[in-house]
Amino acid sequence: MRGITYWLAEHPAIVGFRWSHAQSWGSTWSFLLSAIALYLSLSLFLHLVLRLAGRRRPVPLGPLPTIHSLAMALASATIFAGILLSSLAEIRDTRWFWRRTKTTPFQWLLCFPLGTRPAGRVFFWSYAFYLSRFLHLLRTFIAILRRRPRALGRLFSHSALVCMSFLWLEFSQSFQVVAILSATLAHVVVFGCRFWVGVGLPVAGGGAASCFPVVVACQVGLLGCNLVCHLGVLLLHLSKGGCNGIGAWVFNSVLNAALLVLFVDFHVKRAVRRRKGLALDDDCGSVRCYRTHNSGSSEAKKEQ
Repeated sequence: MRGITYWLAEHPAIVGFRWSHAQSWGSTWSFLLSAIALYLSLSLFLHLVLRLAGRRRPVPLGPLPTIHSLAMALASATIFAGILLSSLAEIRDTRWFWRRTKTTPFQWLLCFPLGTRPAGRVFFWSYAFYLSRFLHLLRTFIAILRRRPRALGRLFSHSALVCMSFLWLEFSQSFQVVAILSATLAHVVVFGCRFWVGVGLPVAGGGAASCFPVVVACQVGLLGCNLVCHLGVLLLHLSKGGCNGIGAWVFNSVLNAALLVLFVDFHVKRAVRRRKGLALDDDCGSVRCYRTHNSGSSEAKKEQ
């Protein structure tokens, strides 16, 4: 356990980390805007090429989606453990100072004191989470190649997540510790399930789309956690004399509200499709999912 704590919270590279435009890769506004523009351009170009080619069936990707799910699960698990141990270490090392300001560890998790700089253990793992967002972007290209419904709808949500994680570092935004803990924990469960299904291992329920309820449960839990924590940040900001990075937090709240609208819109439309007996877009992460949908649609046509 001591070895794990050292490598995830006490290593000199972690303790001495500092978010710097000169030293941290991807830390400039020009890089962020260029990366998002390139991501959007490549996604739209790939979608247009497949559409002009008349390709309606999924493009065979072999084990690529499963490998991506495994990589995301492992990266998320590492970041979760790292920021958890780093937060405990920060609480241990700064408890003497908090006693003077009457600050509790829970308040610190939601509300960084004014003047907090993006340096140290917690921001190292926040930087790691920011970099992992670019690995997550590959999910969009996989969805486009699989000819999944709403593949282009992922563009906004994935771009928003990259922007939010950048703002957390750039403005030392409050609330990011809880946000990263909840997001990485959800990713471990979701991508772990997708990997499990992708390699053909048995799952509860036995269906090819068995990961969909897991994905929905994690999304609901994540949105609920974000809502409660955002209210907590607002209350602490008003009662404790201010939280660091509150301007970025407001922008973050707007993006989260937009993601919530997209989430509700998707599930309302899905409920309508279910009532009409149409095929549903269950994100199961396995080629077998498409076979299930195709067989289901062909059987429906035969009955008609």
